[in-house]
Amino acid sequence: MRLALTIAYEGGAFHGWQTQPDGRGIQDVLEAALAQVAGHPVATICAGRTDAGVHAVAQVVHFDSMAARPLTAWLRGTNAHLPAGVAVQRAIQVDDGFHARYGALRRHYRYLILRGSVRHPLWHHRAAWVHQPLDLAAMHEAGALLLGEHDFSAFRSSQCQARSPVRRLERLAIGERDGLLMIDVCANAFLHHMVRNLVGALVWVGMGRRPVGWLGEVLASRDRRLAAPTMAAQGLYLSGVEYGDAWPTGTWPPIPVPF
Repeated sequence: MRLALTIAYEGGAFHGWQTQPDGRGIQDVLEAALAQVAGHPVATICAGRTDAGVHAVAQVVHFDSMAARPLTAWLRGTNAHLPAGVAVQRAIQVDDGFHARYGALRRHYRYLILRGSVRHPLWHHRAAWVHQPLDLAAMHEAGALLLGEHDFSAFRSSQCQARSPVRRLERLAIGERDGLLMIDVCANAFLHHMVRNLVGALVWVGMGRRPVGWLGEVLASRDRRLAAPTMAAQGLYLSGVEYGDAWPTGTWPPIPVPF
C-alpha cells in the first residue's frame, strides 16, 4: 500500500530534509516515527528536498508499507513519535503510481521578509529582516522579467546538481501585511537556492541598488557572479505542491498557509 503525507515543519532545528549522519535531517525523524507505526523500516520520498533552516507548510511525502493501519494511525500515531518541530497534517492512500517528486506538476514557495527599523524577536528564524526602505513597485516590475521558461543559471548555487538549468516560472507575486512582505513563487521545479537568489535580486532592486532592467540582464547573462547575495534560509517556506488529478483531494493547497 502506498500512502502520501502532507507534513509541516519548522526548519531551524534541523539540518534540512535529507537524511544526515547525525540523524538531524527531517527525513530521519519522520522515517523513525513512521517505522514505529508500521512495525518495519520505512523509506520516504519527498516533493522538495529543503535546505537547512527552510520551513514547510505543505511538504508532500510518499512511502510504501505492508502494515494495515487506519489513516488516523498514520496521522496521529506518527505525530506521537515526532519532535515538536515536525507534524503530519494529512494522510491519504494513493495509487501505486503516485510519486511525490516526479509526479509534481508545480511547486509553490513563499518567502517572508520583516520590514522595519528594528528586528522583532518573535520572527527570529521565521523571516528575514530588511530595515532599509523597499520600492515594491520596482520589485513587481523587475519580477515580471523572470516569468516564463528560462535558463536560470544566474540564480542557481554552485552545488546545484540539476541536469538542466531551464525552469518555467509561472507566478511571482509580492504582497505585504502589517510590515511583513510575502513573495510567492510558483514553478514546475526550482534549482538549488533559486528562490533565495531570486529574492536577493529583488531586494537589491527594491533598495535602489540596481535598476529594474538589471534583473533581466542578470537572467540573460546566466552568470551567478553578477547576481545579488543569497537570502537567508529562515525566510523560505515550501507552501504547497500540485499534482493535478493524481492528488486524491483534488484541491491545492492541501493545507492553508497560516500567514
